[in-house]
Amino acid sequence: MNTVIFRTVAPFLTALMVLFSIFVLLRGHNEPGGGFIGGLIAASAFAIYGIACGVQPVRRALRVHPMSLSAFGLLLACLSGLPSFFSHVGFLTAHWVYPEVFGVDLALSTVIVFDTGVYFVVFGSITSIALALEERESD
Repeated sequence: MNTVIFRTVAPFLTALMVLFSIFVLLRGHNEPGGGFIGGLIAASAFAIYGIACGVQPVRRALRVHPMSLSAFGLLLACLSGLPSFFSHVGFLTAHWVYPEVFGVDLALSTVIVFDTGVYFVVFGSITSIALALEERESD
């Protein structure tokens, strides 16, 4: 399936899918979506790019090893529970702040930090597995 059309379209499709995965991540707890589904979409995007262009272009595009992204996501998800620890409530209890940005109240919570951590864990682990399988197949 390594056609010229597929190799030409894959980078654009990857960019579009990553953008959509970020949309799904940010839409998260208010409507269907969140970190897990967003991470799967992003990992699928880079898997498509890997099938079309090979493993090395994907590794260059990521710039960081996928398992490092998983470790960062796990750290981020764990750190999202610290505010609840310091306020003496149950671990991972949601906390909200409402900063004003350009005259608009922005609702930020520890939930989005947790979801972002899940996004990176899923994206990093699935991408790492996909790249390992693709490398093994190409040898």
